[in-house]
Amino acid sequence: MEEVKVGLVGLGTVGSGVYELIAQNGEFIAQKTGLRLTVKKILVRDLAKPRPVSSPPELLTTQAEEIFGDPEIKIVCELLGGIEPAKTYILEALRAGKAVVTANKAVLAEHGEEVFRTAQETGQALFFEAAVGGGVPIIKTLRESLSANRIQNLTAIVNGTCNYILTRMLEEGRPLPEVVAEAQKLGLAEADPSLDLSGLDSAHKIAILATLTQGSYISSEKVYVEGIEGLEPLDLAFAQELGFVTKLLALACLKEGGLEIRVHPTLVPQGHMLASVRLAYNAFLLKGDFVGQVLLYGLGAGAKPTASAVVADLLDAARQLQSGTSPPPLLYRASSPALIPMEEVVSRYYFRFSALDRPGVLSKIAGILGQHQISIASVIQKERREGEAVPIVMLTHEAREKAVRQALKEIDQLEVVAAPTKLLRILES
Repeated sequence: MEEVKVGLVGLGTVGSGVYELIAQNGEFIAQKTGLRLTVKKILVRDLAKPRPVSSPPELLTTQAEEIFGDPEIKIVCELLGGIEPAKTYILEALRAGKAVVTANKAVLAEHGEEVFRTAQETGQALFFEAAVGGGVPIIKTLRESLSANRIQNLTAIVNGTCNYILTRMLEEGRPLPEVVAEAQKLGLAEADPSLDLSGLDSAHKIAILATLTQGSYISSEKVYVEGIEGLEPLDLAFAQELGFVTKLLALACLKEGGLEIRVHPTLVPQGHMLASVRLAYNAFLLKGDFVGQVLLYGLGAGAKPTASAVVADLLDAARQLQSGTSPPPLLYRASSPALIPMEEVVSRYYFRFSALDRPGVLSKIAGILGQHQISIASVIQKERREGEAVPIVMLTHEAREKAVRQALKEIDQLEVVAAPTKLLRILES
């Protein structure tokens, strides 16, 4: 049985989960795979800091060279999070001739081109399953199981925190700040939840997935992003009445003109496979040119699911070292696909107007929409309070984003419109 020695970089929530999994299931893993993973050194910032797991003191070090300069350590597992020093450590490990396993979505989404190129130039393996989807094997599915397919469409719920918040808002009618506070108490949301709520975490993840499906680097800066900060229970309730569930979706879709890549709250038809994904779960709906639709579903965060993905990567890296094979290229195309600007995206839309209850208001709004070639599919106006602002909800047929923005700009300037119009896009069924 072959022993493979690993250097851990970071012993926080995920690092502790990885150490615990190897310690607890190490013998079972060895019997199952013929590979015995051994953690030889753990790089930490502070030797005295309390940690979720206890490890022998001799394993801990504050000196990076004890990992990167040790020829016995064949795999470096980076679990620090953040950009620096994680990025430097990943590059240093690759250049030192070591395979790298990381869960760091920020480094890959913002500096992935340098990291991927360095892995290819050094001939070292780079694994990052836990960077997207926690315990859901979306990276392995794209890199291996569906490698013969051109992925035409990827629609995903990639942020369990936001999905939990939207589930509670819809099912209990509670406002966003209240549910965010609950998610923080449960450990589902950070003390500063802005990365999740803004959609930036989802943008990081869809950029990594799009890079894999397209074979060329796509930075998260290229992703159109809207978060859930402005959502109200009223809109979720109206959407449900109209036959939709509101989700924060990440989409990467190949169209005739190129690739659409975007993150935003979206109305999902109630019969759609993603509509039933509740609470802190993630889901990935793929469409390949030969395989058709594939759905992956599971917990996208937490120490144990993420540790499961990390240790699976460690075993893959160990097998590759054992076989002596070269890792396949992550970037196999010379240039990125053309990215379709958001203003050229075509979609159906949900509008909620806050308009004074006066004669002719609806016709004014409809007239402006018509001037911009936006066709109305349905209208809801339940409340009547003459002279006061009331919600008017409309669903449209397909329209171009640029035309929609121009129309809403004109509508919001009307004297009878009391507040900016709420816009949500509708997922194709």
